[in-house]
Amino acid sequence: MINARKTIMTITRKLAAVLFLSSSVLGLAHADTIRMATEGAYAPFNFMDNAGKPQGFDVDIAKALCAEMKADCEIVTQDWDGIIPGLMAHKYDAIIASMSITPERQKAVSFTDPYYSNVLAYVAPKDEAFPIAKADLEGKTLGAQRATIAGQYLEDHLGDVANIKLYDTQDNAYLDLASGRLDGLLSDKFPAYDWLKTDEGQGFEFKGDDIDIDDKIGIAVRKQDNALRERLNKALSEIVANGTYAEINAKYFPFSIY
Repeated sequence: MINARKTIMTITRKLAAVLFLSSSVLGLAHADTIRMATEGAYAPFNFMDNAGKPQGFDVDIAKALCAEMKADCEIVTQDWDGIIPGLMAHKYDAIIASMSITPERQKAVSFTDPYYSNVLAYVAPKDEAFPIAKADLEGKTLGAQRATIAGQYLEDHLGDVANIKLYDTQDNAYLDLASGRLDGLLSDKFPAYDWLKTDEGQGFEFKGDDIDIDDKIGIAVRKQDNALRERLNKALSEIVANGTYAEINAKYFPFSIY
């Protein structure tokens, strides 16, 4: 009976050791899974395909970075208004959602090196004159997505003369423009360029010169996750150097946005 008990205890200890090692290995694997959030409503940078999976330039860059880091990449979607709070609540590890690097956001999060540069542009109906001078925009209704550089620009520069309408998503802003409820839309130029190629955007065009506000787009991480930020920066420089970035760029645009 004593020998039987010793045998059972020995087997139990061995099983416990195996389980501990297995859980450790699983823990290591899980630790190298990077969860990245995107919006899923900002084509061609991030959008949902017919199967309900996130696609776009941001998503392809995220996957290329994870491949370079030899890490598993899990892409999740989050509404724009809650995307930074979600990061701070540890719902994911990073945000890759065409987010502009601004002093206000840098108070809450850290950013990687820019992975593309952006300019703003007005979009309005082709067959209608669209005045660019501030004095001529008095009484006009202009739209942009809420909590974006474009929305902030309208409020700061034209809020005292024009009616400013801000939207929860870029798609809803396009919808109001196409429906005639806006005289013009201020947008990041590259997603607007993509929209103008759609059936809905055929009757519209860019108006005036680009508005260059030195807008750089980065990946956001929590301030304490500097090691992850450095890994992402290293991977970004590598995919630029080895041509992977250029291949992704060419998939969406006939010109460089880096």
